Amino acid sequence: MLNTWVVMPTRLPLVLRRCHACASDHFRANGKFRVNAHHKLIDAWLLVLCTSCGDTAKLTVFERAQVRSVRPELLDRLHANDVGLAAELLQDPVVLRRNRVALDWDGAWRLDTGGSDHLDREVVDISVRFAARVPVRPVRLVAEGFGLSRAEVGRLIADGKLVSAVRLSGKLTGDFTFTLKR
Repeated sequence: MLNTWVVMPTRLPLVLRRCHACASDHFRANGKFRVNAHHKLIDAWLLVLCTSCGDTAKLTVFERAQVRSVRPELLDRLHANDVGLAAELLQDPVVLRRNRVALDWDGAWRLDTGGSDHLDREVVDISVRFAARVPVRPVRLVAEGFGLSRAEVGRLIADGKLVSAVRLSGKLTGDFTFTLKR
């Protein structure tokens, strides 16, 4: 029987960027946007606040775009300060690259294992699904899901008792499956 685990975000990730006011490097997004129109051109930014001093920085969503090229529903979401849109934009690699920022997901996600009925079986097949593109080490997920240390999980991989079609070292942001044989 295939069990499904879900990696769920619990809050927006922190934005890693240097604050020009206090030299901190963590900003938090609260879903606020700034939209500015210049005749037929429009700019939009996601506002982020320094976690130390509260100074505001802007992450460019788009600049000098033709007003007609912006979908009306996107414009409505920007004007409504839609937190869901902020989450989507923070997941967008184009936005992250354009603004030269990275995300810090520490403490911003949780693992939902759907119960503990898988702990006592000899062979366990698990499907891990990501509700958001949270970069997590599979070793950490397995350790947390089974209540093991990461060193124990490493030994299971080395012994061939924990197998997957994907590489279990490094970080993943996409769905994968694995099998644990005890």
